[in-house]
Amino acid sequence: MEKLIITAAICGAEVTKEQNANIPYTIKEMGKEAESAYNAGASIIHLHVREDDGTPTQSLERFKACFAEIHSRCPDVIIQPSTGGAVGMNDKERLQPIYLNPAPEMATLDCGTMNFGGNDIFINTESNIINFAEEMNKRGIKPELECFDKGMIDMALRIQKKGYLKKPMHFNFVLGVVGGIGATPRDLNYLIESIPKESTYTVCAIGRYEFPMVFLSIVLGGHARVGFEDNIYLSKGVLAKSNGDLVNKVVNMSHEFGREIASPKEARKLLHIR
Repeated sequence: MEKLIITAAICGAEVTKEQNANIPYTIKEMGKEAESAYNAGASIIHLHVREDDGTPTQSLERFKACFAEIHSRCPDVIIQPSTGGAVGMNDKERLQPIYLNPAPEMATLDCGTMNFGGNDIFINTESNIINFAEEMNKRGIKPELECFDKGMIDMALRIQKKGYLKKPMHFNFVLGVVGGIGATPRDLNYLIESIPKESTYTVCAIGRYEFPMVFLSIVLGGHARVGFEDNIYLSKGVLAKSNGDLVNKVVNMSHEFGREIASPKEARKLLHIR
């Protein structure tokens, strides 16, 4: 079985210090949390950025500063900026981090519109998705295809057939989000069986579903994402002190199963990055 690629989603756009005091906001805090995850075994840092007060932003300058801080601590780590941003942001705002120089190696590409509950609607039309894909292609950026439901896989496959996405594709299955697919073994198997055989995939799940779904991915040959964006607890009622704590739990699970952890260099090869 291939080595396990671990992605650490270190802060997200919504979780706050009121929920867990260890959530990073500042540039230094972002660097510290990325380093904790990297040292524990993460080869990819999935990055949202915040202002110092915690407000989510897609500011190019803020991403530039966070990239520099993270790479000063973890020179070979893969940094994967989010182009999802936060609900309500427009396409121009969301795409800002792909225009870093040099361009990031990877970036997320959301593959459909989501009802996040209440009045929150995360809009990704087919035209939006094609535009994002074209802009990433121009800069040689590997898209991670964010799929919250089966229909989003179908959208990605349709766009690939039109020539906007290149094979082999890499998917991130996001399970257990309100408005999306559930977090059960049946649901995960359904998604895995729906992608081309040569594709790779990562699994993440929200809250208490995180570790059970990640363990299934380890067993089934997929890859794993954990981090404060998705879950702030190490176990029931026990807040994680760092992203490194969450990554270390995945490393231990993978070693128990007999699966080795991929370095950033190995992750690049497995994901066909550049």
